[in-house]
Amino acid sequence: MNRKITILTLGAALIAVPVLAAPGSGDRNATQTRAEVQTRAAEMFAKLDANKDGKLDATDRAAKRAERQAKMFAKLDADGNGSISKAEWDQHGADRAAKRAERGEKRAAAGEAGDGKRHAMRGHHGKRSGHRSMMMMMGKVDTDGDKAISQAELQTAALARFDAADANKDGQVTPEERKAQRGAWRAKRGAAPAAPAGE
Repeated sequence: MNRKITILTLGAALIAVPVLAAPGSGDRNATQTRAEVQTRAAEMFAKLDANKDGKLDATDRAAKRAERQAKMFAKLDADGNGSISKAEWDQHGADRAAKRAERGEKRAAAGEAGDGKRHAMRGHHGKRSGHRSMMMMMGKVDTDGDKAISQAELQTAALARFDAADANKDGQVTPEERKAQRGAWRAKRGAAPAAPAGE
């Protein structure tokens, strides 16, 4: 169980690594510098390192989970009396149902009706392959093999992603370079073995 929690903690950091090469503001049309990536990596590490011990491991995962649970309880406990009544629970269910209906209407209006099932199936079948990808990334980021990620390891991984995207090596990653990198990743993941000659 501890190993599983550790992997999930590392996964949170690893998932963040590709994002570091994108602007912190979320503006996909902005150019990102190497210095900005270093700053973003430090900020991401500080956010994930819940107990401030200089590494991301199972302890941080547990702390973040407890924090999320406390927030969820506070959200459900509408009157703040320290307990959740049936009325509060029912209201929570009604709110969730309303949000789902609203999302469904938006998708239908955007011409995406019927896609929900396909997306759900893709998510189900992608779980195992996503776990394998996470483990592979963990091996690359956790360079000393201690099942934890240090700030230096996270920053090194973020800069490696940045450098890979920086095609002309000018210390900046443009939207065009990010788009080219995403295209290369998709092509690599979708590459099929070549058919034998004559087939």
